[in-house]
Amino acid sequence: MNTKVISELCVGCKLCLKSCPYAAIDMVDGKAIINDKCTNCGACIESCPKDAIVQEGLEEKEAADTSSHAGVAVFAEQREGHLSSVVTQLLGAARDLADALGEPVYAYLLGSGVKGLAKDLVAHSADKVYVVDEPRLEHYQTSSYAKVMIDIIEESRPAVVLYGATHIGRDLAPRIAQRINTGLTADCTKLAIDPETKNLLQTRPAFGGNVMATIETPNHRPQMSTVRPGIMEEKPRDDTRQGEIIDVRPELSDKDFLTKIIEIVKDDKKGVNLEEAKIIVSGGRGLGNQEGFKLIQKLAAVLGAEVGGSRPTVENEWIEKDHQVGQTGKTVRPELYIACGISGSIQHRAGMETSKIIVAINKDPNAPIFGVADYGIVGDLYEIVPLMIKELEARGLGGMES
Repeated sequence: MNTKVISELCVGCKLCLKSCPYAAIDMVDGKAIINDKCTNCGACIESCPKDAIVQEGLEEKEAADTSSHAGVAVFAEQREGHLSSVVTQLLGAARDLADALGEPVYAYLLGSGVKGLAKDLVAHSADKVYVVDEPRLEHYQTSSYAKVMIDIIEESRPAVVLYGATHIGRDLAPRIAQRINTGLTADCTKLAIDPETKNLLQTRPAFGGNVMATIETPNHRPQMSTVRPGIMEEKPRDDTRQGEIIDVRPELSDKDFLTKIIEIVKDDKKGVNLEEAKIIVSGGRGLGNQEGFKLIQKLAAVLGAEVGGSRPTVENEWIEKDHQVGQTGKTVRPELYIACGISGSIQHRAGMETSKIIVAINKDPNAPIFGVADYGIVGDLYEIVPLMIKELEARGLGGMES
């Protein structure tokens, strides 16, 4: 696709310059010229009163027959025979979307020795599970997984396909979208069905998290999105549910495997599991220095919690990147989130505001974090947190009972 200006029609009004968010338009001799910063977003086209800006190449992509697609599908990512936690979250969202459409929920399960996971997918809302149990798919590879997924998508013809915004999902989904000629909206925070058009409304942060953009894919199917772990809420497991399990025999050749795995070396370092934590205690800029995290870690230890941090604490190297909560870090949904010395920028709130209970401790009574907190404490965290620790230790409480 290429955005260009029809010089003969351009009157030099400069409205396109004001509309372009990427500074991708220059004025030369009173005419607008598109420069190499252009992303083909189309904002300038809508602003031009003379229809002097057009996009070439759109005719190469034919619209899909949207009426022949039905169902909401989820890529059931698994590692070493264990479903990723984001899968059950996506199935919960898929159930709501499918019910709004009056259509079924599909799950696509790929791997080796994974057929036993199909019943878990059914219990978590899948109506049909397409299982590709193939020894050569034991370890994820982009080329082979994309080939199999495309075959299943073309066979089942879903209207929507959802992926977790994990390392695998972010690698796989764009490859599939390009090959099947459809769009992809990354890192969605909300999904809904337009009651009139029946299109998928895909909402995600844009422009550094300062605005929320809602995106539609009206002319191509399937509509595809990646969703961060911790954003969607899974449905309760129901082992009485009945679903259809379909065995798929993939057509794979050597050319579908562009790499060969020689050895897998695992890091002995204990990872930070913020996405599945029940309790998180996070520290922010208000800690003042790296030493402040010792207090955060002590409170977390008493509660049996994980330790989180805001972006400034990571940038100042007070804590490692794995602990970062927020739009550019991890999205979490714990039972209890305690924010200590965190002002609550929109980027941080995007990563934790769906927590069930939020407790905020901050000196500033006007800190944005109090806008999403269930309980707010205005005061010095270095006075309040030690009192919390003392009281918890006196009660002998830990874990979720605290």
